[in-house]
Formats: sequence, structure tokens, C-alpha cells
Amino acid sequence: MVNRRELFRFPNPVNETSARLVASGVVVQAVVFLIVRQWWVLVPLTYGFLARVLTGPTLSPLGQFVTRVVTPRVHVEHRFVTGTPKRFAQGVGLAFSGGALVAWGLGAHAVSLALIVGLVVAASLEAFLAVCLGCIVFARLMRWGVIPEHVCVECNDITARLVPTA
Repeated sequence: MVNRRELFRFPNPVNETSARLVASGVVVQAVVFLIVRQWWVLVPLTYGFLARVLTGPTLSPLGQFVTRVVTPRVHVEHRFVTGTPKRFAQGVGLAFSGGALVAWGLGAHAVSLALIVGLVVAASLEAFLAVCLGCIVFARLMRWGVIPEHVCVECNDITARLVPTA
């Protein structure tokens, strides 16, 4: 029997290599949708974001594949970053992919395509340049006081993120 508290735990810290590889998978899925323009392609994309928001990689097929199969075979120095902004970024991805799915269902195909193009841009920045737009927005919302400081104490001290670990 799985403990619910453990199931719905988001990893902290997060392996940046795994995050970038998951983002690469998101880019592939989103580009496939832009090519085939079939609503059902958005279903696993949206589910993946929902699963990662709720449980990190635990219930995400892409997250499991990346963390159990791919990341252990990538021989680089892994950097670890605070999990809370990454969870927020997954929530933004859920809003974009879920919004695209709903928009497609309502016949607003242009809105759906625009949301997925935005998702491709954001996921590509994460995957290829290690730039997490969701994390940047999270930090800005903290600075403005929208997100209370206690939500992410580690976010205020970047020194741990400056040193790569094996």
C-alpha cells in the first residue's frame, strides 16, 4: 500500500538533468501535436503535466522513463535545484497544455496552437539552455510578495545551486 503523503511528494531537490530531459520529451510531444493537429496528442501531454504537478515523476510515464532509465545513463555532473519552482513550472505547463486541450475541444484551434507554441518555446529553453521560465516567474512572484517567502526558503539562497554535484 502506497502512503498518500509519500505519493504526492514532489522531489526536493530536483536533478536538473532529469528536468531538462523531461522538458525535451515535452518538446517532442508538443511538436508532434503541431504537426499532426490531433486533439488526442494533447491528452498524454496534459496528463504528464498533471501527474508531475501532483507527484513529481512518480505517476508520470515520461518522468519515470527519464529518472529511472535515461538520467542514470547520462554521465555528466548532475546539478540539483530547488523543487518548488520546478513544481510551479509544471503547473504552468499544465495550464498551457490543458488550456490547449480545452480550446481544441471548443473549436478554438488557433488558441490551442498558440498555447502549444508557447509551451514549445518554454520547454525548449529549459531543455536546451537550462532556462526555466516558470522558475523565473516563480521568483518574480516571490519578490512581489504574491508567493510568501516561507513557501520556498531555499529559493532565497542560491549558493547551493552554484556548486555542481556528482
